[in-house]
Amino acid sequence: MPTISMFRGIKVYINYSDHAPPHFHAVYGGDDCCILINELEVLEGRIPSKQLKMLLGWAALHQDELMENWNLAVINQETFVIDPLR
Repeated sequence: MPTISMFRGIKVYINYSDHAPPHFHAVYGGDDCCILINELEVLEGRIPSKQLKMLLGWAALHQDELMENWNLAVINQETFVIDPLR
């Protein structure tokens, strides 16, 4: 599971050969969640509201890059790092 970004204590990653629909994972402290890339909605899990809002804002800015990384990961190709939230 390659880490594609880290910011403000949130680690974002996509698993290789993961299942549809396109999504990414995020971990903050002891909490984790999966976010749908196209809809920018929580698929499962949870992280605190403040961090979720930051994560969704970041994801909206990088939606195309997230989809590119998803497409690479499902065919077991190397993913790339996405700029963190600043």
